[in-house]
Amino acid sequence: MKLKTISRRKFILAALLATPFAVWGDARFIEPTGVVVRRRRFGSGPVTHRLVHFSDLHHKGDYLYLQSVVDKINALAPDFICFTGDLVEDPKFLPETLAILSSLKAPLFGVPGNHDYWSGISFAPVRQCFAAKGGAWLVDDHRTIAGGRINLIGITCNRGAEAWSPISPSAKNILLMHYPAQANRLGGRPFDLLLAGHSHGGQVRIPFYGAVVLPDRVDGYDLGRFATPAGPLYVNAGIGYIGDNNFRFNCRPEITLIEI
Repeated sequence: MKLKTISRRKFILAALLATPFAVWGDARFIEPTGVVVRRRRFGSGPVTHRLVHFSDLHHKGDYLYLQSVVDKINALAPDFICFTGDLVEDPKFLPETLAILSSLKAPLFGVPGNHDYWSGISFAPVRQCFAAKGGAWLVDDHRTIAGGRINLIGITCNRGAEAWSPISPSAKNILLMHYPAQANRLGGRPFDLLLAGHSHGGQVRIPFYGAVVLPDRVDGYDLGRFATPAGPLYVNAGIGYIGDNNFRFNCRPEITLIEI
C-alpha cells in the first residue's frame, strides 16, 4: 500500500498551526505541577550548610501536589528549610496546608507573605507547626541555629532598614523576606544571603524577554540570583499560583537547594 506524503510547505504550516496549542497545553497542564529542583551555591570555601528554599504555596486543596513537594524537599535532606511567604489565600485551606508541612523532616523557618495577611489567617497554628520540628515562624524575629554559626532573620512585608538590628557579627546572617524589593530598603546593611519570593518569576516568561507580567514590590528582582546593596539575593519562582491563574510557561515551580 502506498503511503500518502505531505509536502514540506504543508508540514511547516501544520507545525505553525499546532505550536500555539502545544504551548497552551504545556502552560496549562504540564508546567504548573512540573516542580524543578535548582541547586545554587553562595560564598567561597568548603560547604558547611545545606538549606532548601521554597515559597508561595497558595495552597488551594491539591493535597497530592503539595505532598509531592514535601517529599522532594525531604529527599534532599537539608539541614534546615526556609519558606518566604504566602501559605494560602483562603483560611479554609490552612489546616490541610499545615498538616502536609508537618511531614517535613528538617526544621522549618518562614515569614508571612501579603496573602497570609490578606486572608486573615491566625498565625498561632502556623507558629505551632513551624516550631514542632525545631523551626520558627519569624514575624520580625530571628533565631540562631547550627551552633551559633547561622543567624536566621525574618522580616514582615512592611519592614525595611530597621531589620539590621539582629545581625550577628560571628555568624552567617540569612534574611528571609517576602518582597524582593525590600532588598533596596535595608539601609545597605550587609547580609550573607537574602531569600525572597512573591514574584512567581512572572509565571509566564518569554524566551529572550522575560516575565510578561510581574506584581509590584519586585524592583527588577524577578527570578534567580541578584547582587543587591544588602548582599546576594535569591528569588524563588514559587510553588503555587495566584487566584485562578494556573498557567506557567518557561517558569516551572521551584525548590531551591542552597549550599553555603
